[in-house]
Amino acid sequence: MTRAERARHIDSRLAELYPETPVPLDHKDPFTLLIAVLLSAQCTDVRVNQVTPALFALADDPLTMAALPVDTIREIIRPCGLSPRKSQAISDLSRILLDQHSGQVPADFAALEALPGVGHKTASVVMAQAFGVPAFPVDTHIHRLAQRWKLTDGRSVEQTERDLKKLFPREHWNALHLRIIFYGREYCSARGCDGTVCPLCRELFPRRKSPVVITKT
Repeated sequence: MTRAERARHIDSRLAELYPETPVPLDHKDPFTLLIAVLLSAQCTDVRVNQVTPALFALADDPLTMAALPVDTIREIIRPCGLSPRKSQAISDLSRILLDQHSGQVPADFAALEALPGVGHKTASVVMAQAFGVPAFPVDTHIHRLAQRWKLTDGRSVEQTERDLKKLFPREHWNALHLRIIFYGREYCSARGCDGTVCPLCRELFPRRKSPVVITKT
């Protein structure tokens, strides 16, 4: 298969496997999604979903969040890791939303990326999942699978994002980035597949040989 043919096959197969693409992070609006995505840096979605109910019970909008002491935020989010930096970012961005955006999360890449603790990937997730704007957030898992499936030669997530956007239809980006994450977790994890074991890897590269048989547990 050519790279374009592999992309079409992946797009079709993942749509069959995951016709529904629920957002993994529990949230009720753009603000709570923004906070959840910020907390997910170097932390699992499962852990974030365990932590955010206690935080959002105290503050689930910029006004009440900005009024919380940073120490209170830090203590609640401690299980997510990097709590000193994340708690300060949550407090600061809440104040900025109040001062500069009328208390609303802006539906704008540049404005989101200007917020403390919000990088391009976080902004892309919020734009895609909160506002429905086509984006292709690339985390380390998508980067790994894109390389394994030979969809990119990029050594950085930035290059991988550019390559994936060229390969897949714009209207598929928002669902597809979630489908790749779902597939990677279920079938093609770093330890569960070496590029020859899972269904998609076998279909894309039928002649690959594996010295070790790896099974999903």
